[in-house]
Amino acid sequence: MDSYQPIYDAVRSRISNCDIGNAVERVLQNADIGFQFQRALQSIEAVGYDMSRPSVLFRPKLSMDGNQWCALYGDNLQDGCAGFGDSPDKAMLAFDAEWAKEAK
Repeated sequence: MDSYQPIYDAVRSRISNCDIGNAVERVLQNADIGFQFQRALQSIEAVGYDMSRPSVLFRPKLSMDGNQWCALYGDNLQDGCAGFGDSPDKAMLAFDAEWAKEAK
């Protein structure tokens, strides 16, 4: 149980002369972070797109209608906008498509 201290001391003695700042700087200079930056940027754009979807902005009511999910914005199907699908996600995607049709 008391093996922690000797292990800690051994590791500490091995890295005590290490210049962490220099090591990090060398890694950053040699690493091509352009790819990771592009992936991060794409992720941010995807989140931005998802956050602007009508199903996210207007939060339609989600319920079962028979054997399908219904995403309904409004009081009823005649006056509101609705999307149907086999899953909540598909119903929301159908709602987004219907919302775009009605906007025209």
